[in-house]
Amino acid sequence: MIMLFLALVSWGANAQMDHAKMGNSGNSHSNMNSKMTEKATVASSIKVEHSLSVTAIIDNYLALKNALVDDNSKKAASSGKMLLDALRKFDLSGQPESKQKELKDILDDAKENAEHISENGDKMDHQREHFEILGSDLKDLIFITGADRTLYLINCPTYNNNKGGKWLSESKEVKNPFLGSKMLKCGSIVQEITIK
Repeated sequence: MIMLFLALVSWGANAQMDHAKMGNSGNSHSNMNSKMTEKATVASSIKVEHSLSVTAIIDNYLALKNALVDDNSKKAASSGKMLLDALRKFDLSGQPESKQKELKDILDDAKENAEHISENGDKMDHQREHFEILGSDLKDLIFITGADRTLYLINCPTYNNNKGGKWLSESKEVKNPFLGSKMLKCGSIVQEITIK
């Protein structure tokens, strides 16, 4: 209940800032309504199975996230390579047969994004674009396989020309991997992923 209250308060502050930025344009109400609808569909907390099957993937994803927070593209490339290796080693045969095709698709997409990050150690903007997609892949993977720790899904509304971007974090403290030192604290928790 507290998380929902905090999420609503955070959304209210963002909506007021967006409204102020837009002035009195005719689109301001429809934009706020679409944001309201989007926010209403996000659950404040979700429970997943306890599982060690994706521990190495989560560890390397978080190392990659922290490298991007630090604006360190070389370290991000190295972490991306380690993440790619962990994704390649994931054992699909240990998962329910009914979920294997979906998991294979998620893993293939995640591998492609991790590979882009690992091969572009001099292009941080490119790494961050792929990291944003990778976060969605990892979230989908965790929802199916479970996880070994509590994680937080955080959204930065100003990333990508105000289209927003989400990432997973091991901490409630916001440290933005999309904007790094430019806007380190931009973002708010939209979902807590806990273990059953």
